[in-house]
Amino acid sequence: LIALATALEMGFGRDDTALLVMPLCHANSLYFGTTFIHMGGTCVIDDRRSFDPEAVLRTLAEDKVTFTSLVPTHYIMMLALPDAVKQGLDLSAVGKLLVSSAPARPDTKRGIMALFPNGRLYELYGSTEAGWVTLLRPEEQLTRLGSVGREWAGSGAIRLLDDKRQEVPDGEVGELFSRTAYVFDGYWKNPEKSAEAMDGEWCSVGDMARRDADGYIWLVDRKSNMIISGGENVYPSEVEGVIGQHPKVRDVAVIGVPHDKWGETAKAVVVLHQGQSATSDEIRHWCCERLAGFKCPGEVVFVADADMPRTATGKVLHRVLRQRYV
Repeated sequence: LIALATALEMGFGRDDTALLVMPLCHANSLYFGTTFIHMGGTCVIDDRRSFDPEAVLRTLAEDKVTFTSLVPTHYIMMLALPDAVKQGLDLSAVGKLLVSSAPARPDTKRGIMALFPNGRLYELYGSTEAGWVTLLRPEEQLTRLGSVGREWAGSGAIRLLDDKRQEVPDGEVGELFSRTAYVFDGYWKNPEKSAEAMDGEWCSVGDMARRDADGYIWLVDRKSNMIISGGENVYPSEVEGVIGQHPKVRDVAVIGVPHDKWGETAKAVVVLHQGQSATSDEIRHWCCERLAGFKCPGEVVFVADADMPRTATGKVLHRVLRQRYV
């Protein structure tokens, strides 16, 4: 069912070739691999032990790949390659690209669209538990920058609920509950966690979001990542989005750390572009010009890219950073 919905939503056919980069146990490669197998399309599997941005770009060019799905970190690594490498490859066959598994910053999206001249960019929100939930389509990428789109084909209306499981009005932040035809049955031998994840036929994986007046969903952050500073909610993804726009910054993660006065305050862990240098004050000043004071990081630390903890699919492990710095 999810393969049929994927083919219909994204317009795939038997002449398409997909490059699967993420582990085959990951929902992304599993679902897209299943889709292309059912259609009789071609799957190219990148079996390197770690992500090699130049090698992936060359595979896209040499195998005339028409579709791939990557996480934002993968795209950031490709965009950071020397211009000579990027301009020396023919990427014109790539007709569809997907950003998934983590929110993509607006500057990253603009870079992707510039790198792939014929690539129509999609952004998908979903989970292993619920399958695909929302889709932001190519024609919406610039007019709805920052949104993950609206409900996926065949799914029910999304509900955004407060702590009492009551729906919140449009524009307010609530926990996202989706209703899909392929939602999971529950967590293995964990009935308590399963009960927390379900509200009737709706499922949540702990993501916080808001809905605008046109029905578009805007992810705010994981419920577990939220920082409460002086009674105010600070969502790390918002702070990360601002810091990520700094021209010297390659990647960033924001976590909450204890503070004697405010309870918690934001701490930014920053990876700079190769050859760049910056100071904590420089990054903090950049934030203070663009964010409310309580959202600005009290501390900024710089780390090498190799020292930023990530999952096998490239997502930053905020919990590991909290263990490291708290």
